[in-house]
Amino acid sequence: MSEIEKNGVTNGNNNYGADSIQVLEGLEAVRKRPAMYIGDVNERGLHHLVYEVVDNSIDEALAGYCGNIDVIIHPDNSITVKDDGRGIPTEIPSKESRSALEIVLTVLHAGGKFDKDSYKVSGGLHGVGVSCVNALSTFLRAEIHRDGKIWMQEFSTGKPLHEVQVVGETDKTGTIITFKPDASIFTNIVYKYDTLSARLRELAFLNAGIRLSITDQREKDEQGQFKSEIHHSEEGLKEFVEYLDNTRVKLTQEIIHVATEKNGVPVEIALQYNTSYSENVHSYVNNINTIEGGTHLTGFRRGLTRTLKNYADQSGMLSKLKFDISGDDFREGLTAVISVKVAEPQFEGQTKTKLGNSDVALSVDQAVSEMLSNYLEENPRAAKIIMDKVILAAQARHAARKAREMVQRKNALSGGGLPGKLSDCSERDPEKCEIFIVEGDSAGGTAKQGRDRRNQAILPLRGKILNVEKAMQHRIFENEEIKNIFTALGVTIGTEEDSKAVNLEKLRYHKIVIMTDADVDGSHIATLIMTFFFRYMQDLIKHGHLYIATPPLYLVKKGKRESYAWTEQQRMQLIAEWGDGNEGSVHVQRYKGLGEMNASQLWETTMDPEQRTLQQVTIENAAEADHVFSMLMGDDVPPRRKFIEDHAHYAKIDA
Repeated sequence: MSEIEKNGVTNGNNNYGADSIQVLEGLEAVRKRPAMYIGDVNERGLHHLVYEVVDNSIDEALAGYCGNIDVIIHPDNSITVKDDGRGIPTEIPSKESRSALEIVLTVLHAGGKFDKDSYKVSGGLHGVGVSCVNALSTFLRAEIHRDGKIWMQEFSTGKPLHEVQVVGETDKTGTIITFKPDASIFTNIVYKYDTLSARLRELAFLNAGIRLSITDQREKDEQGQFKSEIHHSEEGLKEFVEYLDNTRVKLTQEIIHVATEKNGVPVEIALQYNTSYSENVHSYVNNINTIEGGTHLTGFRRGLTRTLKNYADQSGMLSKLKFDISGDDFREGLTAVISVKVAEPQFEGQTKTKLGNSDVALSVDQAVSEMLSNYLEENPRAAKIIMDKVILAAQARHAARKAREMVQRKNALSGGGLPGKLSDCSERDPEKCEIFIVEGDSAGGTAKQGRDRRNQAILPLRGKILNVEKAMQHRIFENEEIKNIFTALGVTIGTEEDSKAVNLEKLRYHKIVIMTDADVDGSHIATLIMTFFFRYMQDLIKHGHLYIATPPLYLVKKGKRESYAWTEQQRMQLIAEWGDGNEGSVHVQRYKGLGEMNASQLWETTMDPEQRTLQQVTIENAAEADHVFSMLMGDDVPPRRKFIEDHAHYAKIDA
């Protein structure tokens, strides 16, 4: 039995031909309003183009026809995605006058995945297909190996340059797509190797047995080899959890795992407990990272809580506890991955990544209940270790609840409830308001002088805030700097079901900007603050409220001329342009701290909406973010050292 069959996905109809391609609508609006189709025209949208093409290859793998997918970043930042699937059909469908290949590449939402007989499950249904990639590329070349021939067609900005041609013979099958993103549409067309590699790693874990590779032809190592990685997993989600937890101390050695089918829904779950204080549960539908959760996550939490509580009640482990235990307590220190395959997923939520299919909740509930019941019965020692952790979590939550209620009572006070250090703005419409969380009193003072008092508030922090990755929840809510952040923002946190759920109804600022010095300490403080938001206020990130300010690194002067430089490359370019071969005639001032700028400089470079550059913090890959925060802020030093060594030469601030 194949790996795909074991995961409960049946092979599609092998009669995959031109008549399987259905035309739904045209491409006219894509180039006019690209953000509507790919999210944005910044870094996220740029990388989404690659994901759309890879999704097509993954669909072939889910249907049982593809085992290898290769991604190549070329020196000019064009991309090639190659697979060994059946190849996109090239013949002319019975109701059309052009080839199926041309239809797939020029018509939005055209493809075999809309024909249920061709693909039983598709990961690309949430997207817009390879035609959108074509529309947003100055050049796209499709090479198809199929029926013993090599077929080829080229396009520019979504329009065919010629009809499909036979350019050779072959004994292989597969599709090779090469495209160059349109620089007139995207703000930046430089691909990030790490971002693409992380997504391919994720796909390898979610689709056991498939080999995905990435090669970066822009960079060679000391041996003259291109940077490359191969991602392949034989055990799928078990290895995924192992990867996510490799910087944490495990409570139990074995990973609890099940791959089954319930009520016609293939469900795979892997989980493990560790000594951390955070819940790290990642859910997927047809390989889509559902960062907003949904019915499958609800089913998982319900099944986990009920099964563990029943076991604890029957064993008498909770008899000495003087207060009720909650679902949160069962999930503290839990790392889990849930993957379901749904034939017709219904997505909703802020970013269309929340599953709405009500029947999936029961399927996941049943799967996790069955898995855990068997495990607890067969492993009594491990069961006791887990329950001891749960009881400790319940005691800590009880203490944290008191601390949290104190914060929220203070927050509810009229007028006098705001932190003394906060310099608020006069505007009261949250959509027009922004708050700068600033490192230190000195920089805070400069920011207060330079800001626009109408809509910009300043909250200075004293030194480094608490590292929440290594702190129990009650300590977090007792920390003065963190209490000030909660109070200033005006949000409430915690419900009976989820102690980290954030109520954004009374959020006082819709732009929250982290502004720290452009040095090592500043980067560390920014990472501490981002870790706090990721672990305890993730909803703010998901709704697009968190940003990072990018102060310049240098002020370059020559005579009366002066210009700011945000990167080392910009500094060198200015010196080359102004120096006239004499570097000594150019003066360079390095800004290590925000306090080194005067108020007008800080406004001009970092706070003025007309000139500044803010980097929005998004969660494109929650599992990878979880892994990185755990590594950077946890106890395990060797992985952190290796990460810093590997990425030191990438360290920069993008202007």
